[in-house]
Amino acid sequence: MTAGTDVEPRSKGLLTPGTPVSIARRAPQGRAALFVRHYWLPRWSLPPGAVVRQDVLEYPTTNLVVEPGSSALFRAHRGLSSRTLEGSGWAFGVLLKPGVARSWVGASLRSAPAVLPLARLRAEGSEAMAGAVRERMLRDDDGGATAAFESWLDGLPDPDHDARLVESIVSAVESDRGLLRVEQLAERFGLNVRHLQRLVAGHIGFGPKWLIQRYRLQEAAAALRSPQPPALAELAAELGYADQAHFSREFKAVVGTTPGTYSAGAAPA
Repeated sequence: MTAGTDVEPRSKGLLTPGTPVSIARRAPQGRAALFVRHYWLPRWSLPPGAVVRQDVLEYPTTNLVVEPGSSALFRAHRGLSSRTLEGSGWAFGVLLKPGVARSWVGASLRSAPAVLPLARLRAEGSEAMAGAVRERMLRDDDGGATAAFESWLDGLPDPDHDARLVESIVSAVESDRGLLRVEQLAERFGLNVRHLQRLVAGHIGFGPKWLIQRYRLQEAAAALRSPQPPALAELAAELGYADQAHFSREFKAVVGTTPGTYSAGAAPA
């Protein structure tokens, strides 16, 4: 996504079409780019009684989120994540780079809770940062909120070697469609499979097989949302599935509906 305050109502991972939520995207500045992929700042204002559900196939990393009444780290879900919106609200979201969160948590993300309050982080000053961000968001000062967060990052050490390696591994899977097996990924980075599995699971919460699947399904969802979606057999082959049936089973298991139903415009069940 781009810097500034451009509004995009749907991210790559957002699966529910037509959601009336504006999301301002901002790029990190300076040293913050070591930690942050991008900022996402949703705002919504729904009429009384209206309820909107967002279904998201998340990017494979951790989000730091400050809201009016809470602040926490959110680890990626194994499958689809959902949230129901009503009334008016906002959130200050930070999509962290893969690998960053482990040192803040102080333990493997495989065993970490799905939601971890910032008060429990080993990164000092997180609660004060959340308060400063919240104060500025309440004034509709997105730039000030981002500056307050980046000021906090300035006091933290750079991501370590393993964190940077995990970021490279995730980037490789994202950009190279030819990486379809864990063994290929291990060979690419000169690691044995067991080491790769421990490394990725410790920093993301799930192993490299899940990582590869996540990107294939995100690509599938994006293709199926397009004005002229491809034939399912063609899409399955392009994404490296053995056959259309295998692709359809995996898509339904994670997204909650078949590819054909999803392509027709129905929201996931």
